Parts: sequence; C-alpha cells; structure tokens
Amino acid sequence: MAADPLPERTRTILAEITDMLVSVVGDELLVVGEITCATTFNDDLALESIEFVALAELLQERYGTSVDLLGLLAEKDIDQILAMTVGELAAHVERVTAVDRACAG
Repeated sequence: MAADPLPERTRTILAEITDMLVSVVGDELLVVGEITCATTFNDDLALESIEFVALAELLQERYGTSVDLLGLLAEKDIDQILAMTVGELAAHVERVTAVDRACAG
C-alpha cells in the first residue's frame, strides 16, 4: 500500500477548504466529484469572482488575516490565476499558518 504523499496538516487544510467551497458554492459542488490538490478553481470548479471573495472571507475567519487569498491572487498573472489549484491554496495556507505558529511559539 502506497503512503499518502500529503502531510496530515495539508490533508486537514484540504478538507477544510473543501468544506468552505461547499459552503460558498453549494451542495452541487459535490457533483463535481472529490476535490483534490489537482482540482482547479477555474476549469474544474468554475468559481466566479464573488465566490473567490466569499472563500477569502471564510479562509480569514478560519486561519486569520495572514491568509490573504485576494492578495495571493493579486501576485499572479491571469494564466496563473486560471490554472490555480486547490492544492496551491492549501500549500499557501500551510506556509502562512506555519509561520504564524512559529512566531506565536
């Protein structure tokens, strides 16, 4: 049996982001299938800008203001935004929250 390549913390964040996406988009998102690290916001989920804003708010409520989705998007060009995956967001959340935990500890 192959080991899961994702660290436990990243799996947890991915599950939390999935729950947030269902909250933002609705249960019809579950028809898309399992949301994985490779799931794209544009092609797979067809997230609209207002949904990105709602997701950004939920991320900040859960993880704090240092998790700035809109700031992350502002750093990307249009092709990078269109290709962005849930895994990229999970990795960003992991990086930012790890720094926050290190500074608090």
